[in-house]
Amino acid sequence: MRKYLFGTGIISAVVSGISLLRGLREHEPFTWRTALSWLSWGITLALAIGAIVDTRRASTGHLVAGDSPVAGHEAKLAKKRLRG
Repeated sequence: MRKYLFGTGIISAVVSGISLLRGLREHEPFTWRTALSWLSWGITLALAIGAIVDTRRASTGHLVAGDSPVAGHEAKLAKKRLRG
């Protein structure tokens, strides 16, 4: 489970979320740029979680969608999981 939670995608999403929260504390007005920043952060977090889910599914032997970063590597991930 640690390899999923401490992946670079999740860490970068958490760090950028923290910086966005700090920006809210400075009592700046909520502008369209702030809204786009939060939308971008949400998309980044969703993609990082999706990559984790796809990696987990592929390592258990399930097929993943063709647009997944691990598509085509399912057998390799399942073999790696069985070894250790």
